[in-house]
Amino acid sequence: MDKRGSVKRTKWSSDVLISSRPGEARPACGAGGKCRRLRFTEPKLRKPQGGKQEKKVIHPYSRKAAQLAREVHKQEKKEKLKTDKALRLSIIGEKLQWFQSHLDPSKIEYTKKEAGELIENYMCRFNAELEQIELQNSIKGRQGRQHGSRETVIKQTIERERQLYEGYGIEIPDIMNRKHLKFFREWDGDLRKLPNIKMKKLSARDAACSHPEVTDAEAKEDLNEEEEVGPDEHQLNQELK
Repeated sequence: MDKRGSVKRTKWSSDVLISSRPGEARPACGAGGKCRRLRFTEPKLRKPQGGKQEKKVIHPYSRKAAQLAREVHKQEKKEKLKTDKALRLSIIGEKLQWFQSHLDPSKIEYTKKEAGELIENYMCRFNAELEQIELQNSIKGRQGRQHGSRETVIKQTIERERQLYEGYGIEIPDIMNRKHLKFFREWDGDLRKLPNIKMKKLSARDAACSHPEVTDAEAKEDLNEEEEVGPDEHQLNQELK
Protein backbone atom coordinates (compact mmCIF):
# COMPACT_ATOMS: atom_id res chain seq x y z
CA MET A 1 0.00 0.00 0.00
CA ASP A 2 1.22 3.52 -0.69
CA LYS A 3 0.47 6.80 1.09
CA ARG A 4 -2.36 7.68 -1.33
CA GLY A 5 -4.47 4.71 -0.28
CA SER A 6 -4.05 2.79 -3.48
CA VAL A 7 -4.17 -0.96 -3.82
CA LYS A 8 -0.94 -2.92 -3.26
CA ARG A 9 -0.27 -6.64 -3.71
CA THR A 10 1.79 -8.37 -1.01
CA LYS A 11 4.83 -10.53 -1.66
CA TRP A 12 3.69 -13.68 0.15
CA SER A 13 -0.07 -13.55 -0.49
CA SER A 14 -2.41 -12.94 -3.38
CA ASP A 15 -4.75 -10.89 -1.13
CA VAL A 16 -5.04 -7.15 -1.64
CA LEU A 17 -4.75 -4.55 1.07
CA ILE A 18 -7.09 -1.57 0.95
CA SER A 19 -6.09 1.54 2.81
CA SER A 20 -8.69 4.00 3.95
CA ARG A 21 -6.10 6.59 4.83
CA PRO A 22 -2.36 6.77 4.80
CA GLY A 23 -0.76 4.61 7.47
CA GLU A 24 -3.78 2.34 7.97
CA ALA A 25 -4.57 -0.93 6.25
CA ARG A 26 -7.44 -3.40 6.46
CA PRO A 27 -8.01 -6.79 4.83
CA ALA A 28 -9.72 -6.91 1.44
CA CYS A 29 -13.26 -8.25 1.32
CA GLY A 30 -14.69 -10.57 -1.26
CA ALA A 31 -17.93 -10.36 -3.18
CA GLY A 32 -19.98 -11.79 -0.31
CA GLY A 33 -18.67 -9.24 2.14
CA LYS A 34 -16.45 -11.71 3.88
CA CYS A 35 -12.99 -10.51 4.59
CA ARG A 36 -9.92 -12.64 4.46
CA ARG A 37 -7.23 -12.08 7.05
CA LEU A 38 -3.79 -11.68 5.60
CA ARG A 39 -0.97 -13.69 7.10
CA PHE A 40 2.48 -12.25 6.89
CA THR A 41 4.75 -15.26 7.34
CA GLU A 42 8.45 -15.58 6.62
CA PRO A 43 9.73 -18.59 4.69
CA LYS A 44 10.89 -21.40 6.99
CA LEU A 45 14.48 -22.49 6.89
CA ARG A 46 15.10 -26.10 6.12
CA LYS A 47 16.35 -27.97 9.20
CA PRO A 48 19.01 -30.64 8.80
CA GLN A 49 18.09 -34.20 9.58
CA GLY A 50 18.43 -35.23 13.21
CA GLY A 51 17.90 -31.73 14.52
CA LYS A 52 21.64 -31.02 14.62
CA GLN A 53 23.49 -28.34 12.78
CA GLU A 54 25.62 -29.62 9.96
CA LYS A 55 29.39 -29.23 10.42
CA LYS A 56 31.24 -27.12 7.97
CA VAL A 57 33.90 -28.76 5.86
CA ILE A 58 37.35 -27.41 6.75
CA HIS A 59 39.62 -26.63 3.86
CA PRO A 60 42.90 -28.58 4.21
CA TYR A 61 45.01 -25.45 3.58
CA SER A 62 43.04 -23.09 5.80
CA ARG A 63 44.23 -21.53 9.05
CA LYS A 64 41.68 -23.61 10.96
CA ALA A 65 43.15 -26.82 9.54
CA ALA A 66 46.67 -25.69 10.47
CA GLN A 67 45.50 -24.91 14.01
CA LEU A 68 43.91 -28.34 14.40
CA ALA A 69 47.08 -30.00 13.09
CA ARG A 70 49.18 -28.12 15.67
CA GLU A 71 46.85 -29.20 18.47
CA VAL A 72 47.03 -32.84 17.38
CA HIS A 73 50.84 -32.69 17.18
CA LYS A 74 51.01 -31.10 20.63
CA GLN A 75 48.79 -33.80 22.12
CA GLU A 76 50.84 -36.58 20.49
CA LYS A 77 54.06 -35.07 21.84
CA LYS A 78 52.59 -34.86 25.33
CA GLU A 79 51.50 -38.51 25.21
CA LYS A 80 54.95 -39.58 24.00
CA LEU A 81 56.69 -37.75 26.85
CA LYS A 82 54.29 -39.33 29.31
CA THR A 83 54.96 -42.80 27.91
CA ASP A 84 58.74 -42.29 27.92
CA LYS A 85 58.65 -41.09 31.51
CA ALA A 86 56.61 -44.07 32.65
CA LEU A 87 58.96 -46.45 30.81
CA ARG A 88 62.04 -44.86 32.37
CA LEU A 89 60.60 -45.01 35.89
CA SER A 90 59.60 -48.63 35.31
CA ILE A 91 63.16 -49.57 34.26
CA ILE A 92 64.66 -47.86 37.32
CA GLY A 93 62.08 -49.53 39.56
CA GLU A 94 62.91 -53.00 38.21
CA LYS A 95 66.61 -52.35 38.76
CA LEU A 96 66.11 -51.29 42.38
CA GLN A 97 63.81 -54.23 43.06
CA TRP A 98 66.52 -56.61 41.82
CA PHE A 99 69.09 -55.12 44.18
CA GLN A 100 66.63 -55.13 47.06
CA SER A 101 65.77 -58.80 46.55
CA HIS A 102 69.48 -59.77 46.45
CA LEU A 103 70.60 -57.95 49.59
CA ASP A 104 72.27 -59.95 52.32
CA PRO A 105 69.96 -59.68 55.37
CA SER A 106 72.91 -60.09 57.73
CA LYS A 107 74.73 -56.98 56.47
CA ILE A 108 74.14 -53.55 57.90
CA GLU A 109 76.29 -51.95 55.19
CA TYR A 110 78.38 -53.01 52.19
CA THR A 111 81.98 -52.32 51.31
CA LYS A 112 82.79 -51.11 47.80
CA LYS A 113 84.22 -54.51 46.96
CA GLU A 114 81.04 -56.27 48.11
CA ALA A 115 78.92 -53.77 46.20
CA GLY A 116 81.04 -54.44 43.10
CA GLU A 117 80.37 -58.17 43.43
CA LEU A 118 76.65 -57.44 43.62
CA ILE A 119 76.91 -55.37 40.43
CA GLU A 120 78.67 -58.27 38.69
CA ASN A 121 75.77 -60.54 39.66
CA TYR A 122 73.32 -57.92 38.40
CA MET A 123 74.96 -57.85 34.97
CA CYS A 124 74.66 -61.66 34.80
CA ARG A 125 70.90 -61.67 35.47
CA PHE A 126 70.12 -62.61 31.84
CA ASN A 127 72.41 -65.64 31.69
CA ALA A 128 69.64 -68.17 32.26
CA GLU A 129 67.44 -66.61 29.58
CA LEU A 130 70.31 -66.50 27.07
CA GLU A 131 71.05 -70.16 27.74
CA GLN A 132 67.41 -71.05 27.14
CA ILE A 133 67.40 -69.15 23.84
CA GLU A 134 70.62 -70.85 22.78
CA LEU A 135 69.15 -74.25 23.67
CA GLN A 136 66.06 -73.65 21.54
CA ASN A 137 68.18 -72.53 18.60
CA SER A 138 70.37 -75.66 18.86
CA ILE A 139 67.45 -78.02 18.26
CA LYS A 140 67.72 -79.72 14.86
CA GLY A 141 65.21 -78.76 12.25
CA ARG A 142 64.86 -75.15 13.39
CA GLN A 143 64.70 -72.70 10.52
CA GLY A 144 66.52 -69.52 11.54
CA ARG A 145 67.20 -68.26 15.04
CA GLN A 146 64.30 -68.12 17.47
CA HIS A 147 63.84 -65.01 19.68
CA GLY A 148 66.56 -63.21 17.75
CA SER A 149 65.29 -59.72 18.60
CA ARG A 150 65.10 -60.49 22.33
CA GLU A 151 68.61 -61.91 22.28
CA THR A 152 69.91 -58.77 20.57
CA VAL A 153 68.29 -56.47 23.13
CA ILE A 154 69.74 -58.46 26.05
CA LYS A 155 73.26 -58.42 24.62
CA GLN A 156 73.09 -54.69 23.92
CA THR A 157 71.90 -54.04 27.48
CA ILE A 158 74.71 -56.11 29.00
CA GLU A 159 77.31 -54.41 26.81
CA ARG A 160 76.06 -50.94 27.75
CA GLU A 161 76.07 -51.74 31.48
CA ARG A 162 79.55 -53.24 31.22
CA GLN A 163 80.87 -50.09 29.56
CA LEU A 164 79.34 -47.93 32.30
CA TYR A 165 80.76 -50.07 35.09
CA GLU A 166 84.26 -50.13 33.62
CA GLY A 167 84.09 -46.43 32.78
CA TYR A 168 82.58 -43.67 34.91
CA GLY A 169 80.54 -46.09 36.97
CA ILE A 170 77.06 -47.56 37.15
CA GLU A 171 74.42 -46.06 39.41
CA ILE A 172 73.13 -48.26 42.24
CA PRO A 173 71.41 -47.68 45.59
CA ASP A 174 73.84 -46.38 48.19
CA ILE A 175 74.22 -49.65 50.08
CA MET A 176 77.65 -48.55 51.34
CA ASN A 177 75.93 -46.24 53.80
CA ARG A 178 74.23 -47.83 56.80
CA LYS A 179 71.39 -45.34 57.04
CA HIS A 180 70.65 -45.37 53.31
CA LEU A 181 70.77 -49.16 53.21
CA LYS A 182 68.22 -49.38 56.01
CA PHE A 183 65.86 -47.03 54.17
CA PHE A 184 66.32 -49.00 50.95
CA ARG A 185 65.47 -52.28 52.67
CA GLU A 186 62.18 -50.78 53.87
CA TRP A 187 61.20 -49.49 50.43
CA ASP A 188 57.82 -50.92 49.39
CA GLY A 189 58.37 -50.67 45.64
CA ASP A 190 56.37 -47.46 45.19
CA LEU A 191 57.81 -45.61 42.18
CA ARG A 192 56.73 -42.27 43.65
CA LYS A 193 59.30 -42.75 46.42
CA LEU A 194 62.23 -43.18 44.03
CA PRO A 195 63.61 -39.66 44.69
CA ASN A 196 63.93 -40.56 48.39
CA ILE A 197 66.29 -43.46 47.64
CA LYS A 198 69.89 -42.30 47.66
CA MET A 199 71.89 -43.42 44.65
CA LYS A 200 75.62 -43.60 44.10
CA LYS A 201 77.87 -44.40 41.16
CA LEU A 202 80.36 -47.21 41.53
CA SER A 203 82.95 -48.24 38.95
CA ALA A 204 85.12 -51.32 38.63
CA ARG A 205 88.13 -49.23 39.66
CA ASP A 206 86.37 -48.10 42.85
CA ALA A 207 85.38 -51.68 43.70
CA ALA A 208 88.96 -52.89 43.20
CA CYS A 209 90.37 -50.34 45.64
CA SER A 210 90.49 -51.49 49.25
CA HIS A 211 89.47 -48.74 51.64
CA PRO A 212 88.85 -48.96 55.37
CA GLU A 213 85.25 -49.07 56.43
CA VAL A 214 83.56 -45.71 56.84
CA THR A 215 82.99 -44.61 60.41
CA ASP A 216 79.75 -43.15 61.71
CA ALA A 217 81.24 -39.65 61.77
CA GLU A 218 82.27 -39.92 58.14
CA ALA A 219 78.85 -41.27 57.26
CA LYS A 220 77.22 -38.16 58.76
CA GLU A 221 79.51 -35.94 56.71
CA ASP A 222 78.65 -37.90 53.59
CA LEU A 223 74.99 -37.04 54.05
CA ASN A 224 75.76 -33.45 53.09
CA GLU A 225 77.77 -34.33 50.00
CA GLU A 226 76.15 -34.08 46.60
CA GLU A 227 77.72 -37.29 45.35
CA GLU A 228 75.40 -39.27 47.60
CA VAL A 229 72.48 -38.20 45.50
CA GLY A 230 72.30 -39.68 42.04
CA PRO A 231 72.53 -37.23 39.16
CA ASP A 232 69.02 -38.12 38.06
CA GLU A 233 67.25 -37.39 41.35
CA HIS A 234 66.29 -33.84 40.41
CA GLN A 235 64.98 -35.10 37.08
CA LEU A 236 62.97 -37.81 38.84
CA ASN A 237 61.42 -35.16 41.09
CA GLN A 238 60.37 -33.16 38.04
CA GLU A 239 58.94 -36.24 36.30
CA LEU A 240 56.91 -37.36 39.29
CA LYS A 241 55.25 -33.95 39.66
